[in-house]
Amino acid sequence: MRKLLWTTISILAVPLVAEASAQSAHWHIFTEPFVTSAHAQELGWQKVDDVLGRKPAVSGDVRRYGFPRSDLSVTLDGVTIKPALALGGWVAFKPMHGEAMVMGDLVLIESEINPVMLKMIEGGLDITAVHNHLLRASPATFYMHVGGHGDPAKMAAVIHDALAVSKTPLSMPAAAAPPPAVDLDTAQLDQIMGARGQANGGVYQFNVPRRDAVTMDGMAMTPPAPLGAAIGINFQPTGGGKAAITGDFVLTNDEVNPVIRALRSNGIDVTAVHSHMLDEQPRLFFLHFWAVDDAMRLAKGLRAALDKTAITKG
Repeated sequence: MRKLLWTTISILAVPLVAEASAQSAHWHIFTEPFVTSAHAQELGWQKVDDVLGRKPAVSGDVRRYGFPRSDLSVTLDGVTIKPALALGGWVAFKPMHGEAMVMGDLVLIESEINPVMLKMIEGGLDITAVHNHLLRASPATFYMHVGGHGDPAKMAAVIHDALAVSKTPLSMPAAAAPPPAVDLDTAQLDQIMGARGQANGGVYQFNVPRRDAVTMDGMAMTPPAPLGAAIGINFQPTGGGKAAITGDFVLTNDEVNPVIRALRSNGIDVTAVHSHMLDEQPRLFFLHFWAVDDAMRLAKGLRAALDKTAITKG
């Protein structure tokens, strides 16, 4: 019986490895890496790149496409906000159940919200949140969180058509001058924050994952940072060792008020508390913040808030 079973499996395996050498016909062709690779080819990511008109940043099996609002000049408390600080719209695709999941965070001005929403709804994508992240910014910016599941190229076309009714730049800009160096003691920031940051567009960014696994539709939200499920903290130098800070804490319900108290006791404004998704597990809340002050002082306040959360220690 065992011999018959192995003979049957061997016969079934032959078509799957027709292009490989005879020595490659082993049982491992049925393992998850093969399935993932096959799905990646079937999903046709080049079509998504072509529709969206840009290449993604790839982390694991997640492909994240940036749509920064470089067309906007937004100021807050005398600071001209760089796109990497708070204007970096994005969408991310992850293979799921033989198709793809998409989720994103689009940066819009008030007059763009309903036209973009209508295009998303007509295309079958979900709106999971619309809200502010900042206060007192001029012009005011709003953030539309979207989600969906299906053919990635079709969903990309919906997203492209929706963004086309806004003034979000859809063509890649000509090669720009290198961004300015981050005029902060980044080594000291890393030490205080207990994590390693990364310079991006003149902004020093931290992504701090949570210890607990986050799932959606039974799938792990990994890697968390490109899917918006990690705590994001951004420092934009303003001169003289000072910085503007913003970002979002990703929190469970019992962490919300301890983090609020830690931030407020360190002079950091809490600008929003809300959801970004609809059916994640555990239920998550996103807390946004803002301050302009000595960068190290702010880092210590942020560290105190991080200590109230279940984060992965650096």
